[in-house]
Amino acid sequence: MKPMIAVLIAAAMALAGCNTVRGIGQDIEKAGGAIERAGSK
Repeated sequence: MKPMIAVLIAAAMALAGCNTVRGIGQDIEKAGGAIERAGSK
């Protein structure tokens, strides 16, 4: 359940903050970090 919440939060951040190709890359990187942290718990 917790990983699903992390994925939803990451998707919301990506949709809210990516206005450029560079922004998309940064958002994907942040989402990956959130997923890794959720998986390690």
